[in-house]
Amino acid sequence: MTEPLHIVCPHCDAVNRVASERLADQPVCGKCTKALFEGKPLDVNSERFTRHISRNDIPVLVDFWAAWCGPCRMMAPAYAQAAGRLEPRVRLLKVDTEASQDLAGRYGIRSIPTIALFQGGQEIARQAGAMDAGSIISWVQSRARAA
Repeated sequence: MTEPLHIVCPHCDAVNRVASERLADQPVCGKCTKALFEGKPLDVNSERFTRHISRNDIPVLVDFWAAWCGPCRMMAPAYAQAAGRLEPRVRLLKVDTEASQDLAGRYGIRSIPTIALFQGGQEIARQAGAMDAGSIISWVQSRARAA
């Protein structure tokens, strides 16, 4: 049996320990009993972003976007489709750069959409511009460990 992974609940933000070989078994949160993975991106604010980036042991992909951005709206369905295929090996987050300008500034987001991949609390890769689901999945798999 491998070392358990820490997985942050998308509902209550509790940190759960899950054996890596059990990720695909539809694990539930020990605190709120809701599913730890739903196959869709999670909209987060600054506080939730920090918790998910720092406490998840799986890679975390973040879509920095804004509602007024045409390419962002075009990419949204592809990003959601990618979430369905990448979870439970990767957590997908969405950060509205208008609502969380502090995050956009902290990470130097100059154009949107921008996706950034985090692992172990650190950014390991970044890509600007809209992508289709297949490209998002390939991009993540080529850069993340254990994706």
